[in-house]
Amino acid sequence: MQPAPNEKACTQRRYTITKTDLPLSCPMRGMRVWDAHPRVYLPIETVGHAVCPYCGAEFILTDEE
Repeated sequence: MQPAPNEKACTQRRYTITKTDLPLSCPMRGMRVWDAHPRVYLPIETVGHAVCPYCGAEFILTDEE
């Protein structure tokens, strides 16, 4: 799931991502980041989900492409 161009970062509470979105960071690549929290990389590969410590957004890794 790639965000829409210039989508404001940290506006959703749950994001579903695929392996093509890795490595995972919040805010995600392509999001407008000037008004968001600092970028943090989240280890999602082993567990399949992660929660951003800054904004609380939950990321879920799916096998779908």
